[in-house]
Amino acid sequence: MLFILTGGVQSGKTRWLERLVAELAADGVESRGVLAPGVWRPRADGDDGGLRPPGSGEGAYEKLGIDNVLLPQGERLRFARRRDLAERDGQLNPASQSAAAQLAWEIPGESLARVNAHFEMLAKSTLPEQWTSDGAAVSTRSGQRAPNAAVNFPHSEKRPPDGRSFEEAAHVSRETFVRKEGEGGAAAPAAGENACIPAVGRTVAAARPWLLVVDELGRLELERGCGLTAALDLVERGPVPGCPHALVVVRARLRDRAEERFAAAWGGCE
Repeated sequence: MLFILTGGVQSGKTRWLERLVAELAADGVESRGVLAPGVWRPRADGDDGGLRPPGSGEGAYEKLGIDNVLLPQGERLRFARRRDLAERDGQLNPASQSAAAQLAWEIPGESLARVNAHFEMLAKSTLPEQWTSDGAAVSTRSGQRAPNAAVNFPHSEKRPPDGRSFEEAAHVSRETFVRKEGEGGAAAPAAGENACIPAVGRTVAAARPWLLVVDELGRLELERGCGLTAALDLVERGPVPGCPHALVVVRARLRDRAEERFAAAWGGCE
C-alpha cells in the first residue's frame, strides 16, 4: 500500500515521520529511503515579524536549509540552502534545477546526485533484474515495470474524514506489516524463505518487510520530472518482495498529482 503524507508548510510532517521511523525500528521494522529535516536557528533579536525571505518560516525560529538523512544507515548530508542565503554567499547556481524552477531553496547538483545514488542502491538491492549486466539502472519510466509480487500484505485503515490531522490519518505501525493468522491472502515470507516474481519467472530471497520512505517529492519531481528521479522510479514500480509499503511526503496541492501517478502501481493509496 502507498501512504501519502501531506500537510502545510512547517506543520510537523518530518518530525512526525522521524517519530514513526523510530517507533517502527523499535518494533523490528526497518525504514529505507530519506528524511528531510530542516536546519533552524533562533531568530535574531529585533526581528519584528515583518517581511521575511521565502522559506524562512514563521515563529521564533528561522529556517536556513534542509538536510537529508539517508535510511537505514542514518548518514546526514546538507541537501539545500535557502535561496537568498546562497545568493548572498555566491553559492547560487543559476543553471541548477532548483534555480530553473524558482524554488525558495538552492539544491546543488551533487546533493541530488548523492540522494539519487542512494535510491538507485535500494532499487538494485531489491530488484536485481532492473539492472543491466554492466550495472546500469533501467528506468521504470521507460522500461518494463515489475508487477506486484505474488505475496499479499495487509494495509492500514481507510483515511479518516477531512479535517483530521495527518498524525491521526496515517495508521502505519508494526501491524501494517504483519498479517494475523486467519486473515485472507498469503502471509509475508519468513526470513530465509523465497518469493516469486511472476513477470520475470524468477525467485529471489525474501527478507523481512521494510517501509520505503521518501521525504519529499515536490515541484521538481512531480511537475518538472527532475530532482529525485531515482526515488520517482522506485515509487512508480510499486510493491516488491520485502517492500510491500511506501510512505511519500508531498505538499497538499500536489497530492492529486501524486495519486494519479503512483496509485495504480500500488493498488490504491491512503
